[in-house]
Amino acid sequence: MNILILMIPISLLLGFGFLAGFIWSVKSGQMDDTETPAHRILED
Repeated sequence: MNILILMIPISLLLGFGFLAGFIWSVKSGQMDDTETPAHRILED
């Protein structure tokens, strides 16, 4: 049970880290256009 004292904060930090990375990628415009690359190969 002592390992939970260590593992719960580590998992929360990792979760918040991934959430912060996702929010940063959305705000920086990396998720704006997801359709065009899939259709671009058909137009070539």
